[in-house]
Amino acid sequence: MKPFLTRLFRLISSFPRGHLLATVALFGLLSAAVILPTSDATPTAQPAVVALSLPRPASREADPEQAGTPAASPEAVAEEPAIDWREITVSPGDTLSRLLQAQGVSPGEVHRLVTADKRLAALTNIRPGDVLRVALNDDNTLAALEHQVSRIKSLHAERTEDGWSVREEEREYERQVRYAQAEISDSLFLAAQRAGMTDNLIMQLVNIYAWDIDFVLDIRQGDSFQVLYEELFLDGEQVGTGNILMAEFNNRDRKLTAFRYETQEGNTEFLDIAGNSLRREFIRTPVEFARISSRFNPNRRHPVLNTIRAHRGVDYAAPTGTPIRATGDGRVEFAGVRGGYGNVVIIRHGQQYSTLYAHMNSFARGIRTGVRVRQGQTIGTVGMTGLATGPHLHYEFLVNGVHRDPLTVKLPKARGIADNERRDFLVYANRLRNQMALHAEAFTLAQNF
Repeated sequence: MKPFLTRLFRLISSFPRGHLLATVALFGLLSAAVILPTSDATPTAQPAVVALSLPRPASREADPEQAGTPAASPEAVAEEPAIDWREITVSPGDTLSRLLQAQGVSPGEVHRLVTADKRLAALTNIRPGDVLRVALNDDNTLAALEHQVSRIKSLHAERTEDGWSVREEEREYERQVRYAQAEISDSLFLAAQRAGMTDNLIMQLVNIYAWDIDFVLDIRQGDSFQVLYEELFLDGEQVGTGNILMAEFNNRDRKLTAFRYETQEGNTEFLDIAGNSLRREFIRTPVEFARISSRFNPNRRHPVLNTIRAHRGVDYAAPTGTPIRATGDGRVEFAGVRGGYGNVVIIRHGQQYSTLYAHMNSFARGIRTGVRVRQGQTIGTVGMTGLATGPHLHYEFLVNGVHRDPLTVKLPKARGIADNERRDFLVYANRLRNQMALHAEAFTLAQNF
């Protein structure tokens, strides 16, 4: 063994000293690689992820784009004004000016604030219980202001170099679909109340079917309805009701179904299952092949009385006996003789509109107070009853009881669903029908237990 070691020592000594040092260093590195754990080894003392604290941009001295730029000194940072947020609850008798001046804000500052933007002018109408949050600089100048207008709306104002920057924010409700149904034994209002519906939902239901149902004269004992509607929640608390999404109304032998649908243009319509609007449109003229003999004129001289009397309609001259047609679907509100109008028919169309047809020679068969008429249906013939100098129809158009010029008034349009949206609407409507059926079945099962 000793001769072997002697020869090995002599062999090693024959190598240059630099090569020997490199060999020793390489051997040390290989030994370390074997001894240390690999990347698959489970760490013991060190965590797998290390949280890094990144430096602020101002202190990145190695940034080549900022090389040569001196870092901000502590004195320069300290010169920035500190912002102090304060919360103020409005009490009875408080005004915005009084509240802000109590915080050290000058009257001039308050004036500049409320005149900077029309949305900020509403701050002068704050009410007891409202909450304001104001941010003040250390020199008592306003830096920002927040006003909680309601549970969902808030107003934010922030001072900038150019003045005040204002934005409004609105929280989104959480919406849940609910179901109600009822059979009418006394009145729609009472039946809907017993079903848990709010006044807002009842009025929505009435307006949906205003063109098809007269809720004073048409309702009969045994009529029924069912609705899908939204309940609104904020922070887990119910705060109100939203829109009716679908309704079915059984009136006598009619079943009327309505779906609330928002079109691609952003318009909201109530449609039947075929995609037709439940609203009705009007035709412009009630007499075909007639000429206008007198227009809408609030200062017209009456041809018989020879006095200035407003002419609140349009006269259509036509031979006696010419058919007169209803310009829209509705219910006859009056049919009979009325003073200088002579024979007159008044038709109500929904909640807003009504039309009047005067100086008629005769009424069509079946036209009497309370009957329903369809657009284009003949309701009588042209005549010259009452104060008239010749055969003509006097036609009036009223919106919410106010006379409008029948020739220029903007008429409501029954738009319905566009052909390119029909498929999407049918998918949506069938989804609502399935929801309605499930709710109705669950309601029936609950009633039987």
